[in-house]
Amino acid sequence: MDIKMIHKSNTFSNFGSHKLGNWFSTWSNPRRKSSFIKNSKSLSVVQEHPRIGSDGESEETSGASDEVISPAVRFRPKNHRISRQDINKRLSLPVDLRLPESFVAKQSASPNIDGPLSRTVRRQSLSEIGFGKTETYTKLDKLGEGTYATVYKGKSRLTENLVALKEIRLEHEEGAPCTAIREVSLLKELKHNNIVTLHDIVHTEKSLTLVFEYLEKDLKQYMDDCGNILSMNNVKLFLFQLLRGLAYCHRRRILHRDLKPQNLLINDRGELKLADFGLARAKSVPTKTYSNEVVTLWYRPPDVLLGSTEYTTSIDLWGVGCIFFEMASGRPLFPGSTVEDELHLIFRTLGTPTEETWPGLTHIEEFQNFKFPKYELEPLVNRVPRLDCEGLDLLTKFLKYNPKIRVSAVEAMRHSYFESLGPGIHKLPNTTSIFTLPGIQLSRDLGSKTVPFLSSSRNRRQSMLL
Repeated sequence: MDIKMIHKSNTFSNFGSHKLGNWFSTWSNPRRKSSFIKNSKSLSVVQEHPRIGSDGESEETSGASDEVISPAVRFRPKNHRISRQDINKRLSLPVDLRLPESFVAKQSASPNIDGPLSRTVRRQSLSEIGFGKTETYTKLDKLGEGTYATVYKGKSRLTENLVALKEIRLEHEEGAPCTAIREVSLLKELKHNNIVTLHDIVHTEKSLTLVFEYLEKDLKQYMDDCGNILSMNNVKLFLFQLLRGLAYCHRRRILHRDLKPQNLLINDRGELKLADFGLARAKSVPTKTYSNEVVTLWYRPPDVLLGSTEYTTSIDLWGVGCIFFEMASGRPLFPGSTVEDELHLIFRTLGTPTEETWPGLTHIEEFQNFKFPKYELEPLVNRVPRLDCEGLDLLTKFLKYNPKIRVSAVEAMRHSYFESLGPGIHKLPNTTSIFTLPGIQLSRDLGSKTVPFLSSSRNRRQSMLL
C-alpha cells in the first residue's frame, strides 16, 4: 500500500515536547468540547490531510487560541483545601490518576476554585502532572514491529496501569506518516466502550508515541488459544460489541476500512474494542471517491475488489460478516491469495452474481475481464452448521453483493439473533460495557484448554497497532 507522508515542517515541527499529548487531553474536557462545537464549521468530517496548527489542532476546527472555557471565578472560602477529587473533576482526569504532591500543593495555593480554565492553563496543568512526557511511561516488553512503528507493553507511572505504547519513528525529512495523523484525529473524537482508548500522545524529535489502553489479546489470538472452537454465546457477545462500536463510528460518518480479527482487541472481562484506525477516514460529503486499496484481502467486499471507490459504510459490514463466519466456524470464509482468487472463492460460495442480484454489474469492466464461470449458490449452513436459523439469516444479510441492500450496523444490532441478550442492551450509554447488565458474561469456550487470558502473551499478535 502506498503510504503517503506529511512533511514534518507542516505538522509537528512547531510542537513542544508535550503539546501533542496536551492536544489530545483537551478533548476529554466536556466544557472545552462545548466551546469547540460552537466554533466548528464541520463536526463530522476529518480531512484526509488536515492542516495542523501550532497547538496540535486542525486549523479547520480550532477555535480561539486561548478562549476561556470555564464559568466565572468563584473564590474559595478561607481555610478550604482543594481535594484531589476537585482537581480531577476540574481537569476531567481519570479517578485513579496519581497526582504529584507538588501539583496538588500548587493547586491548593491557588486563590480560586473553578477557573478561569483556558486552553493554555489546562495544557500547563496536564504537563505538570506528567502528560505528554516520555518519563511518565515505562517500557516492559516489545510486542511487535512494523514498517513505521514499534509496539511495547508499558506501564503508566500516573496510574500504575498497563498501557500499549505505539512508537512511530519520525524521519527527519518526511515527518510523521499520514496514517498516524489520521488515527489521532479520529480517535480523539471517539469515546465508546467498544473502541480502544487513546490516553496520551508523547512527541519527541525522533518519535511520536501513542499511548493506548492495554488489552490482553486480539480476536485472532483469542480464537487460536481456544482451538478455534468458540462458545456460541461468546460469538454472539463479540459480534454485538463489534456492531456496537461500528454503529457509533458510522453515525459519525467514519469508515474503519480495515476490519479483521487482528484489529479487534479483547480484555480479560470480554470487552471487544475496535483498534487500528490508520486506514479509517471520515466520509465527507464533497468527496465521493476513495481508494480501493483498503481492507485486508480476506475481508474485502466484492464491489471494492472489482475496483469500486464509491463505497459507503457497507464496506465495513461485509468484513463483519466474514468475521462472524470465522468465529462460528473456526476458519476464514474467503482466504484468497490474489484479487482474482478471492473473487472466485466468493462466487463459488455465494453463486456468481447477475444483473438481477447486483444491478449495474454488467457495466463493471473488471468483472467482464475476469470471465468468471457461473457458480451456483452453496447453502451457508453447509459451511457453518453451528449457526442457528437467526444466525444464518443475519450472516446472509452481511454478505449481500449489492452494497445498497447490505444490512447496516444499527439494523444488525436489532436482528432477532440478539433477542436473547435482552432489551436493556440497546439502552446502554456509549461508554458503558454490556457486561454491566445482569446475565451478560462470557462462557467457557469448547476448545479452551486453559483459563481464558492466563496463557502467555509474549508472542501474541499485535499487527492491529502497527
